[in-house]
Amino acid sequence: MLLEALYHVPRDKWAYAYDSETIHLRVRTKRDDVKNVYAMTGDKYDWNGTYQEIPMEKAAHDRMFDYWEVAVKPRFKRLSYAFKLTAGTETVYMLDTGIQHEAPTPPGELYEFSYIHEIDVIKVPEWAKKAVFYQIMPERFANGDSANDPEKIEPWGNPPTRDNFFGGDLQGVLDHLDDLCDLGINAIYFTPLFVSPSNHKYDTVDYKQVDPHFGDNELLKRVVKECHARGIRVVLDAVFNHCGEHFPPFQDVLKNGKNSKYADWFHINEFPAQIKNGIPTYDTFGFFGNMPKFNTANPEVKEYLLGVAEYWIREIKLDGWRLDVANEIDHHFWRDFRQVVKGANPDAYIIGEVWSDSLTWLLGDQFDSVMNYPFADKVLEFFNGGMDGYNFSNEMGSLIMRYPQQTNEVIFNMLCSHDTPRLLTRVGGDKRKLKLCAVFLFTYIGTPCIFYGDEVGLTGGGDPDCRKCMEWDPKKQDRELYDFYKMMINLRKKHGALRHGRFRFLQANANDPCIVYERMDERMHFTVWMNNTGKPRTLSHPMETEDWRDALTEERVKPKDGVMHIGLDPYGFRILYRQLK
Repeated sequence: MLLEALYHVPRDKWAYAYDSETIHLRVRTKRDDVKNVYAMTGDKYDWNGTYQEIPMEKAAHDRMFDYWEVAVKPRFKRLSYAFKLTAGTETVYMLDTGIQHEAPTPPGELYEFSYIHEIDVIKVPEWAKKAVFYQIMPERFANGDSANDPEKIEPWGNPPTRDNFFGGDLQGVLDHLDDLCDLGINAIYFTPLFVSPSNHKYDTVDYKQVDPHFGDNELLKRVVKECHARGIRVVLDAVFNHCGEHFPPFQDVLKNGKNSKYADWFHINEFPAQIKNGIPTYDTFGFFGNMPKFNTANPEVKEYLLGVAEYWIREIKLDGWRLDVANEIDHHFWRDFRQVVKGANPDAYIIGEVWSDSLTWLLGDQFDSVMNYPFADKVLEFFNGGMDGYNFSNEMGSLIMRYPQQTNEVIFNMLCSHDTPRLLTRVGGDKRKLKLCAVFLFTYIGTPCIFYGDEVGLTGGGDPDCRKCMEWDPKKQDRELYDFYKMMINLRKKHGALRHGRFRFLQANANDPCIVYERMDERMHFTVWMNNTGKPRTLSHPMETEDWRDALTEERVKPKDGVMHIGLDPYGFRILYRQLK
């Protein structure tokens, strides 16, 4: 056994309370190095009376390591524990005091989870586990009211640029809510809606007013009310890292310099605040001079922005916030933000825009979720032929082990957004590959999100091309693709195992781009079979039970001699399930 590879710490994603009575423990070992791992658990005040030795399950793996996991329900909410690992004739013990070959003498030397405090349990909104999100850029979704159009708009469907307008608005969203219901959507994420000179609205000027080109505050309130009446939750985009250059306090800084009462609202490195040799003399989003960065450590700024967050939660019964450029704002601000938002709506869903490992923000005191761009990148790379099943399973295992389970259950998964090329473009226009990506999205752990228009075949490269106008002419829509999305959404919504069941690869081999994986809870067991090649394939995997059905056709499917054989067309898939209870 390679002892140097063994790892566990009694905190964050390695030892955490899943709920008020369950503790999850994880331990890491070298890949394919350890045969069995057992959690040695008990109460330190009655070790002999409470002792259990519980087998741990290999929950995931990456290129270098295996990850083992177990759920423990201590009788008195306290847990002392160690790990026993075996490989061949060797047995080692992992303790708080180190790694040794001799059996420990409990309860000394052990790790401790001192007590499950309800207030410390990482809680996420239950509704987010059931949500299927639809991302909308209002300016490009539908023009429902020509009376509020910008001064110059282009014909709907013209090529998008960084500066042009097409007149999309909230009335357009209202007009198409029934279409979203037909698709199966039950949550909307809007990009910014507030007053701003741009088409994307990420340079906010007034945080408490809907941009007049979209409508007004009363119309937004009506949109949310109509959404709620249809069972659709609503999340807005909060741009609190920076504002627009026309934001009145920043204009005051431009006018009065260091004498401005708002001078400390921003990070001014040199007065006057200006663009000097192409670089602003004040901190900004990127190097965009029209997006000055807030000093969120300033008490006045914090009070103002937290007031905005609370205002919209209470004013329109908002269901959550997506937080733009969240990783560039201080953690103190986000901790206070969570307190304010959850105080106004305990069920609010908070999603941070962080593009990398985000555990720092996901320990229960800041966000519920993040935009899972690493998921999109790995899924697209695999289905585009960039890696085999073995490496794909490694990459996905690594992602799953980043976060506690309750966080994984609401991680915000998407395959494209307003910041990336369109999904159909990312798979080279191959609709069969797109379908495999979408099947994986809807059968994977986490909260799925569709970017408007993906379901009818919109294409587009990077910004601004990905921000095309929605296509509403049925003759120009890919209705077959629409029906496919509708089918997959309904399948996910129908079966809890596809939302909260465990995820595990059953077959993912080197030099083979075909995979088989499962989702399973206490009631249902799903297996998903994918042929990620341009040729017909038959995939086989041991399955002794004969009570399998095709999830899409309800046809019975039986293994032969204890092995299931599934024939698949090029870039084809099949989803099987069986009842456990």
